[in-house]
Amino acid sequence: MHALPELIAGLLALIAGAELVVRYGSLLAARMGVPPMVIGLTIVSIGTSAPELAVGIDAMHVNAGSLAVGNIAGTNIVNLLLILGLSAAVRSIPFGRRTKLLDLPAMALAAVLVLVFSLDGQLQFWEGIPLLLGAILYTAALGWWMWKQKAEMAVSDIVDDAEPEPDRPSPLSKAWWYVVLLIAGIVVIVVGADWLVQGAVAMAREFGVSDAFIGLTVVAIGTSAPELVTTIVATARGDRDIAIGNLIGSSTYNLTLILGVPVLVAHGSGPIDPHLLRFDLPVMTAVALLCFPLFVVGQRLSRREGALMVIGYAAYLTYLISTRG
Repeated sequence: MHALPELIAGLLALIAGAELVVRYGSLLAARMGVPPMVIGLTIVSIGTSAPELAVGIDAMHVNAGSLAVGNIAGTNIVNLLLILGLSAAVRSIPFGRRTKLLDLPAMALAAVLVLVFSLDGQLQFWEGIPLLLGAILYTAALGWWMWKQKAEMAVSDIVDDAEPEPDRPSPLSKAWWYVVLLIAGIVVIVVGADWLVQGAVAMAREFGVSDAFIGLTVVAIGTSAPELVTTIVATARGDRDIAIGNLIGSSTYNLTLILGVPVLVAHGSGPIDPHLLRFDLPVMTAVALLCFPLFVVGQRLSRREGALMVIGYAAYLTYLISTRG
């Protein structure tokens, strides 16, 4: 298979696989009574980040660590500046207490940690351990917050036992079918990631550009397609909690679970492109830190701020293409 058709086929497979993971993962979680924001922060976030995980493992196995790290950095910049900015530009986004106290600090801390770990020019095997532990702790914190929220709701709500509840299907009915389709989506993602990495590496060699540049642009935008589609659909349906939780959760999981697992599996990332170390990883970290004043001041992300974020991404992409394309 030639480079371009292989890359396109890989992107399409990733999008299709992520759609299966997101759709049926969300249905499975909803049947188990999980709130929408938590679905967005966990099931949907990990599902839409599955392409990056598969790409990362494949890339580090073929000694293209810069492609994997560039993909994570580029994807997070796309998620926060372009996709979140577009969503806010359409309609301002309010933020709750948990976003400010848990989600934003977790994302910013993970970004700083990856930047510090990368300063020696590569990610060592042992550095994958704290990244993976970070994902576990973040998920546990989300679970605790959800438990606390449900407990508070149980205390405040008064249930009228006099009115019989309508018959509802068992939470586990159809669950097996959702699990089958979830696994099918994962398989499609793994196959698509292999095609995408092979095509991207071949294209980089063919056009004489670096793995890092391909990872920051073509692969990052391509693997962000599930987040973009999910956010647009959720915004159009009015499910803003799922959309915003998806973007913030994906950015956190990308830096912890999605980067930590490939580093552990491949026993390190190998050398990282110097441009990534000097420019792109600092930009990614700066964007994550910038979210604090943007989200906290006024308790919402305004339409003007969203438009400025989109302009910022356009400027970043223009710089990449003009200097390293």
